[in-house]
Amino acid sequence: MSRITALRTLRIEDRPNILWLEIDTDEGLTGLGEAFRGAAAVEAQIHDQVAPFLLGRDARDIEPVSRHLLGGYLGFGSSGVETRAASAVDIALWDLAGQRMGVPLAVALGGYSRRSVRAYNTCAGYDYNSRGTRRDISGQDAPLGPYDDQIAFTRAPVELAQSLLDEGFGAMKIWPFDPYAARDGGLTITLEELKRGIEPFEKIRAALGDRMETMCEMHSLWSMPAAARICQALAPLRPFWAEDPIGKMDDAASLAELRRAAPGVPICASETLGGKRPFRDLLVAGATDVVMLDLTWCGGLTEARKIAALAESWSRPVAPHDCTGPVTLVASLHFALHASTAIFQEVVRATLATWYRELVTELPRVAGGMVHAMEGKGLGTTLLPETRKRAAVREAR
Repeated sequence: MSRITALRTLRIEDRPNILWLEIDTDEGLTGLGEAFRGAAAVEAQIHDQVAPFLLGRDARDIEPVSRHLLGGYLGFGSSGVETRAASAVDIALWDLAGQRMGVPLAVALGGYSRRSVRAYNTCAGYDYNSRGTRRDISGQDAPLGPYDDQIAFTRAPVELAQSLLDEGFGAMKIWPFDPYAARDGGLTITLEELKRGIEPFEKIRAALGDRMETMCEMHSLWSMPAAARICQALAPLRPFWAEDPIGKMDDAASLAELRRAAPGVPICASETLGGKRPFRDLLVAGATDVVMLDLTWCGGLTEARKIAALAESWSRPVAPHDCTGPVTLVASLHFALHASTAIFQEVVRATLATWYRELVTELPRVAGGMVHAMEGKGLGTTLLPETRKRAAVREAR
């Protein structure tokens, strides 16, 4: 038996959207998990609801724990607080499993399908949404550093794309249409707005030809007709996908209608969904081309494996999300190296180069446009002592 003896949550003031969870066992092992968005609410859920259930249980019982935490009377079938807490627990239990077996987490999951996976850079810059609110760019913002890619894709998209190409990246994700959704809540987009939004894609394609893949992030801001108009305009430029194009990504019927209206643009869906059932509904409806999931929002690695199996049954690839925190990235990489149909691992080069490194001991190596397997047992990373010193620690036993 591997008895759970303690749960600890940690938060730091300057990254209020991130929560870390540590689970101790009587073997002397500590598993690490992470949650993103609404960190205080997730913390309360862990201490008030999850800890009484987990303390004293066998940490090896990952599947029954997952089923219990995701199958409650409230909070199931969404990416709400219950699911985000369950996700953090599940990642920590899998970290423990890998440590107990003495192997990397990808091996504990069932082995490597590949030793490296293709990377794409999300052009979010340094502080897109870890501070508690999402960063919006105005015409007056000064870059925060050489990797402030959120400013660069609006002002110098070709230079940005070339710098990524020079570093080995062959794919990038941008969201130049977002500012125009505020005018009427994304119900419509005008021809002039369409023209301005599409310019970065046109310039990148004209300058770099087929050397750079582009993805269009749409952040669930648009009505179906407006999303269709955007996708139809993008189609001649052959984007790799349009991501989360409509307001609620569990609307399988509207997404399927969008796919029919803009057949030249693959749809990617969706980091915002929790649990396997919404993904099943999208696949049954023919509503998505690429399955994107977020390990900290979907239910963790246990649920992610089931989602990947569904995607494989419909011959759809998967692409783990990361624009959140370092533990999510590490866990997602292990998943992407294990899952047979994974095609990309999302990274944000600005955070990889800066504050991710201030929080954890190890991060994935990105080289030649690929994210490479990590060594070490379990996740292969832990919180730095400096992170613990900056954190307000609450412990439940």
